[in-house]
Amino acid sequence: MAPLIAVEEVDKTFESGAHSVRALDRVSFDIEKGSFVSVVGPSGCGKSTLLKIISGLVPAGQGTVRVDGRPVDGPLANVGMVFQAPVLLKWRTVAGNVMLPVEFAGLDLAEYANKARSLLALVGLEDFEDEAPYRLSGGMQQRVSLCRALVTDPKILLMDEPFGALDAMTREDLDIELLRIWGEKKMTVVFVTHNIQEAVLLSDAIIVMSPRPGRVVARLPISLERPRTIEMTSGVEFGRYALQIRAMLGRAAANPDLKLSA
Repeated sequence: MAPLIAVEEVDKTFESGAHSVRALDRVSFDIEKGSFVSVVGPSGCGKSTLLKIISGLVPAGQGTVRVDGRPVDGPLANVGMVFQAPVLLKWRTVAGNVMLPVEFAGLDLAEYANKARSLLALVGLEDFEDEAPYRLSGGMQQRVSLCRALVTDPKILLMDEPFGALDAMTREDLDIELLRIWGEKKMTVVFVTHNIQEAVLLSDAIIVMSPRPGRVVARLPISLERPRTIEMTSGVEFGRYALQIRAMLGRAAANPDLKLSA
């Protein structure tokens, strides 16, 4: 079966006056439909740039990204994005923020209003539809952001450090919430994180990247049973995966040209 997402020899350099920064170096990997794949690597290795290239928001310098076999040459309509900050409009209600992608796409508002209510109920925010975002906690705001990304039923969900600014307990709660929603919706998720434990907990596979310019140094399958639980993070097998990834990152930092294999 052909992969849903195929990243093929993607290079990206940013030019700024007389200076240039090479963000990505010949990045290649495949992601199967319905899978949950995390990308880990040091700050500045091009993880966020990679998500933007997959979504079509930023063009690749060289190489190709294919989604459903078609080259990505502009913003994709079937992709939802969640960023580290919720980026909610303070003058709109919770429900109004969730409905933004529907309005931008010119879709039927009445039909999707019911979908928005269902999603808010799914994340436990059914009593907050008419609230202003500033009245919500950080974790609740990020749940609203997740609902906004899901309201148009995207095939692909791209998540850029979505829970990185939250406290540890809220982050764990949202990790489990995300797994529950993914299990129900079965969209394909590409999840960027600096947190190794989070990546192991969530993922079917983890893509490990080198320091800038970002290269793929390993693609590690995670064979832990599902459904996943927070209690699994104290298990021996879980710990082995975390140590293996940490070692890969350490070797890549010491020798960025090193090619590792899982």
